[in-house]
Amino acid sequence: MTALRPTLLLFAALLAGCAASQAPSSPALAAVPAAALPTYAGAEPLGAAMEGWAYPYPVQMLQFELEGGRPVRMAYMDVQPAQPNGKTVLLLHGKNFGADYWAGTLAALSAQGYRVIAPDQIGFGKSSKPEIRYSFALLADNTAHLLDHLKVERVAIVANSMGGMLGVHFARSYPQRVTALVLENPLGLEDYVLSIPPQKTSDLLQLEMAQTPASYRNFLHGYFPTNYRPEFERFVEQFARVQLSGEYPRYAHVAALTYQMIYDGPIYNELPKLTVPTLLAIGQLDRTVFGRRYAPPEVVKPLGNFPLLGKAAQQRIPGAQLVEFDGVGHAPHLEVPERFHAAVLTFLADKP
Repeated sequence: MTALRPTLLLFAALLAGCAASQAPSSPALAAVPAAALPTYAGAEPLGAAMEGWAYPYPVQMLQFELEGGRPVRMAYMDVQPAQPNGKTVLLLHGKNFGADYWAGTLAALSAQGYRVIAPDQIGFGKSSKPEIRYSFALLADNTAHLLDHLKVERVAIVANSMGGMLGVHFARSYPQRVTALVLENPLGLEDYVLSIPPQKTSDLLQLEMAQTPASYRNFLHGYFPTNYRPEFERFVEQFARVQLSGEYPRYAHVAALTYQMIYDGPIYNELPKLTVPTLLAIGQLDRTVFGRRYAPPEVVKPLGNFPLLGKAAQQRIPGAQLVEFDGVGHAPHLEVPERFHAAVLTFLADKP
């Protein structure tokens, strides 16, 4: 093991220096001495399905078989409003989060009468993590299966980051089931394949295995360039405790496989084909570039400009609306929840 340590340290340094965004450093994070930040070295491990990790609402499981007869369980929250308005919203999470990060959105939308369904996609959160070839088509079909199980015919979709890519794929595959689509800083507004070279899954796995709580915290900080707050530390804790588990190698392998899914499932050319009412909700400080670390800086520099990408996507999506959040990064629903929820509720108000 000693001979491997320099290589792992090199990978960890690479990860720490290659966050998803190149936005300015967060004053909140910079004010905390590195030595004072928790390492979680003595924390209780979490398994790959994150048993024991608290979600904001009761979690249910749908068991089914993937192609080839592989049994899986899909975790989801189904929040019923006190005074139903007859409409349902489906929340689609990003790559580095599970459905639990929608806690505020679940509360805000259900308070206005919406039934809100928030699944962990297969490969994420509390759901099964089979080591398979992932695709957005597979995730879209799994999501449709969940809606069938819940006897929900039509939904409005609110989707963040990677979830935005899934939302586009779902709306293209099942347009009759989508009443409206909210894309919150989605990945895929530009064609990464033109600039980011393909990667071997084995190399991606090495990088995942070399992560540390510190490098992961630095990576997440890129999502919240000026709004990194103490409550976001729970995402670092979650990762660190899964890493302490003996199941982490499988968890890391699935993370590498879902990276390949994003690379293989672009949405750029699908945007003009969308036929559902669409709102682009774009944090203006976001500079996320999928696979940034795998291309030279001069190639990556013009990418990830979400203020420009949002405007360009509005022109490419028929009839799309655009709301811009100044001073906000990759996840407006976490950074400025009141503003985000107000925009979403206004957009959804006249949708069936």
